[in-house]
This record gives sequence, structure tokens and C-alpha cells, in this order.
Amino acid sequence: MQDVIIVGGSFAGLTAAMQLGRARRKVTVLDTGRNRNRYASHAHNILGHDGVPPGELLDAARKQVLGYPTVDLIEAKAIDVSGEPDNFAVATDGGDTINARRLILSYGIADEFPDIPGFVDCWGKTVIHCPFCHGYEVADKRWGLLYSSPMSLHGPALYANWTDDITLVLDGHHIIEEERHKLDRRGVRIVDGRLAAIHHNGGQVTGITLDDGTELGLDALYAHPRNRPSSDLHTRLGLEMKDTPTGTMITVGDMQATSRPGIYAAGDLAMAMHSVTFATNSGSLAAMGALQSMLL
Repeated sequence: MQDVIIVGGSFAGLTAAMQLGRARRKVTVLDTGRNRNRYASHAHNILGHDGVPPGELLDAARKQVLGYPTVDLIEAKAIDVSGEPDNFAVATDGGDTINARRLILSYGIADEFPDIPGFVDCWGKTVIHCPFCHGYEVADKRWGLLYSSPMSLHGPALYANWTDDITLVLDGHHIIEEERHKLDRRGVRIVDGRLAAIHHNGGQVTGITLDDGTELGLDALYAHPRNRPSSDLHTRLGLEMKDTPTGTMITVGDMQATSRPGIYAAGDLAMAMHSVTFATNSGSLAAMGALQSMLL
């Protein structure tokens, strides 16, 4: 019987594992090795590690976590889960069943990319979702913003910290005249066509083509595709969920506790804002929450 099973071994899951390993608790981490930010060449806003490739950060983290003898890292997918506090059971695609007193879910989310030529090639490089993560590298250049929801209208005000050359691609959506006037006063160009293709050079955006044949020169494109949890374990467990602007997330309370006792969630799966620093913070909180619950 393990103390904690952690499903998902990226930044949130490994942080939780280290915290629990240092508390000398028996922990098993199940991971498929498909971290969400594997598309990005560098990770930013990580104090002491700014600009390091995500894969290198995770490799170093795994080695450090394995330095704690009570922690096991297993390359496997969790396919089923059942039980209750002090008696959870997780089945893997390798045919094993692991039992634990507590669960931490940190299997993250998967982006649902649109079927647009060039999108995936540039994702995480110059087709990006967060200016704090990637904006500095394309500052003072030509930015595009692909409209996906009313939240997109708040982007240009934020992006003005990095560039004054912003084009909003409505992608077939309509916005009211009042919003058009606000954007116009900010100097934002608005184009009404749908995005048909992204032109690039090795992942570096050079421009886009709209469905009517219009071509626009750009150096970066902000996009917020829909996403979904990377597993359905939360559904099997009947956990409470809530909507985000681009998908759904597990509802958590204090110390990352879910709606079911003994189960905690961390990382992109349990927050609307996504970054490595937020993920590690929530992983640490989930570990402390699980640990404290075993002291009662």
C-alpha cells in the first residue's frame, strides 16, 4: 500500500512527489511522458531556470525525485481508478493495480489544434497563447491575435506591453461596433476573414492567409485552442468540474482538494491559468494537502 499515487509526472506531479518524498512517504508516480509544453523550445518565468528547454527541466527533476528512496516513477497510463480514502486502486495499461491511501491527479490537459496548415508546426514557438511566457522574444514585432471568445478582446490591452503592431483576426466571428471602436482607438487592425493557413520558416511565423485569399505579414500569432483533460479519470471518479474560457477543469478548494475526500488535483488540470510556476505551486499544495489529511 502506497501513501499516495500521483497520476501525471510533469511539473505539478513531480513537485508533489518531491515534497512527499522528503516527508519519507511512499509515492508512486504514473506518467506517459507527454508533457503539454513539449512543443515549446524554451520555458520562461522560472526563477533560476529562465530559457531552459522544458524537457531538460523535467529530466533533471526526475533524477532529483528518484534520489528519494520512497518514490517510484513508472512509465504507464492510468486507465481506471476506484476506491475511497485509505483504499484507492489505480489500474494501469500494463496490467498492474496499485493501491494507495490518497490520490493526486496531475495528468494535465491536451490542446485540440485546429486543422489549419502551419498551426501545429508553429505551436509553442511563434503560435503561442501566453505573452508572459513567450512575448519577450517577439517584442516590437508584428503580432496577430486569433479570436476565439469574448475574452480575446482583452488581449490587445495586455499585448501593448510588448508591441504596438497588433492585428485581430476575427476568424468568422462578429463583435459589436462599440468593441470595434475601442480596438480602433488602441490602433488595433481588425480583419474579418477566417484563418486558412499559417506561413512559417521552421516554426517562425512569417504571415497568414485568410479564406478570401488575403495575405498578412505577421511574426507571431496568439491563439487559444480548446483543450480537454488528458484522461477521463475525473469522470470515473465523479469529480466536480467547472468551465474555463477554453475547456474544463477540476474544481479544487483549499490545498487543492477536489470534491471527493482523499483526492487532490494540481497543474493545468486544476487551474484556468497555465504555466510551469503555477503548476509547481499547485503540486506543492496538493502534496501538503494529501499529507495533512493522513495525519488526522
